[in-house]
Amino acid sequence: MATLLQPSINSLQSTGENRSVPPSPSCSPARNDCSIAPLTPSPSPRAVLRPRVARPFSVVVAIDFGTTSSGYAFSFTQDPEAIHMMRRWEGGDPGVANQKSPTCLLLTPELRFHSFGFAARDSYHDLDPEEARHWLYFDKFKMKIHSTSDLTMETELEAVSGRRVRAIEVFAHALRFFREHALKEVKDQSSSVLEGDEVRWVITVPAVWRQPAKQFMREAAYLAGLVSPDSPEQLLIALEPEAASIYCRKLRLHQVIDLSTRPTANGVEPDGSHLFDSSFRQAREQLRRARHSRTFLVESGTGELWSEMQTGDRYIVADCGGGTVDLTVHQIEQPQGTLKELYKASGGPYGAVGVDLAFEAMLCQIFGADFIETFKAKRPAAWVDLTIAFEARKRTAAPGRANALNISLPFSFIDFYKRHRGQSVETALRKSNMNIVKWSSQGMLRLTPEAMKELFQPTIDNIIKHIEELMRKPEVQGVRFLFLVGGFAESPMLQQAVQAALGRSCRIIIPQDVGLTILKGAVLFGLDPTVVRVRRCPLTYGVGVLNRFVEGRHPREKLLVKEGREWCTDILDRFVAVDQSVALGEVVRRSYTPARPGQRKIIINIYCSATDDAVYITDPGVRKCGAITLDLPEPAPGTAGADRREIRATMQFGDTEIKVTAVDVVTNRSVRAAIDFLSN
Repeated sequence: MATLLQPSINSLQSTGENRSVPPSPSCSPARNDCSIAPLTPSPSPRAVLRPRVARPFSVVVAIDFGTTSSGYAFSFTQDPEAIHMMRRWEGGDPGVANQKSPTCLLLTPELRFHSFGFAARDSYHDLDPEEARHWLYFDKFKMKIHSTSDLTMETELEAVSGRRVRAIEVFAHALRFFREHALKEVKDQSSSVLEGDEVRWVITVPAVWRQPAKQFMREAAYLAGLVSPDSPEQLLIALEPEAASIYCRKLRLHQVIDLSTRPTANGVEPDGSHLFDSSFRQAREQLRRARHSRTFLVESGTGELWSEMQTGDRYIVADCGGGTVDLTVHQIEQPQGTLKELYKASGGPYGAVGVDLAFEAMLCQIFGADFIETFKAKRPAAWVDLTIAFEARKRTAAPGRANALNISLPFSFIDFYKRHRGQSVETALRKSNMNIVKWSSQGMLRLTPEAMKELFQPTIDNIIKHIEELMRKPEVQGVRFLFLVGGFAESPMLQQAVQAALGRSCRIIIPQDVGLTILKGAVLFGLDPTVVRVRRCPLTYGVGVLNRFVEGRHPREKLLVKEGREWCTDILDRFVAVDQSVALGEVVRRSYTPARPGQRKIIINIYCSATDDAVYITDPGVRKCGAITLDLPEPAPGTAGADRREIRATMQFGDTEIKVTAVDVVTNRSVRAAIDFLSN
């Protein structure tokens, strides 16, 4: 399955920059661990911006698939300024203002879908403890996709009860649930009969996710029946902070809270904490009262906030979610209002789940890690109850709070501990010498303000450290605004810490409906995917090729002698470099030829690196990350040039996903081309 890479004379040129990835020297056949076949390069034009063919979608449905909560929204293309939020479901938690549902899934012992969201949580809670051990309950399972380095279609997820099932099936169950609910609601509001291909779907993912995770979500959507694999353009993958940025362009002044304009006197605590708590509550209450319509209207152009921004002004969007914190840096381009990414997306697993893990670690410290593990295995439903109780109280934590937060311990926890340890929970607390956690005679843990600060601090410190490091980058100098979005951005603890650390260097802005910002932005992205005009490449991508061996420049261990000619093996031919600017629709072209007559498939391995100085595919940090497959139909008898067949592949790096198309140069017919990041 050898292939030959045509050295490209049209290497991708960065928009607005003098930087390009140099083409390989002439006549450099690619090495694919078989034989090589020379191909004389045919001339090809420079990179071009491909015109986008608009499809007549009638409605855009966006699914914000979050770590802790998920939801959907939609908009009809005939009325793009109205975004309809999903129906309010039964159930809910105290202190939760938005309309999303917890990302929880319940499967029967036979692995059939039972319920999702509040219904899954409540059903699991109502199961008999012995029965619950046979059911499969999943929550916060999105984090597994981020943390798995070798993600494949066979990667498994572990339910609370310990049983395992393929991750792709868990995600497909959840997406199928949203598909059914969303389509029913869209049809209820549509005056005409909608066909399946009239719906464009958008699924959100963190910007720090790599290509395998994005492809995984796409495959799950195919399995769930959102779209057919034959119509990939019907599904868009949206990057969460990018979606938030798109929505923030539309904001009016009364729709944001500007932390930088807060007064600091008039009886408010010196750290401003009371103010953070109360004004955000007022905004949420206002929002809650306005929610009966579930329809939000957005500006047709850009909102008032942007009138203060000059062309070229830079801003950061910090998407603080349940699992990850995602940072993106954008520049708004006037007058068209398009966006340009200035620095590759960054972030990490610093979401609100970190506070939950700190609480679990605190429980292990008090009651013993072995007991907590046993309790989770034997009483999984009661453990879920305890995490829900903490989640509800966590949302009410504020920096200026003077009194303790009470967290109910399930009766089964108190009883289970006494039977296993032979002493009471109260005794365990006393012996632990943890003075910041008290015991209440009503069966509650009392977490003092010091305890809550201790739980939040490591996660908040990580977020602030990451933003500060980003702001020190030369490309990010002069940022005027920092938009805090995502569910965790509702936390007064995080708001106050970010304002204290960064408020002097830029204005901190929070949209009022902060938990729904990404969802609304994802709808806007589906209506106009061209709004982000320039992105930064998160990694260097390329293929391994052979080049003519040059004595003194190439190491001897790379020498390969073939038919009397000396070649240097394993050279990385770069398609794009890390942090390179790539305009939407900009393409990289390479040509390949079959190594032998009658070959029906070409497979080219793709390599990636986090740096731009890699020379060989064997260098440290370079890894195989995927493969391009080109299917070759049999040429018609007598086709000219069939003996020296040339397949020209076109790769697009400016979208949220890497795409590849190919054409048979002799017949000018399309060749089936696929790029796979999940088969390693």
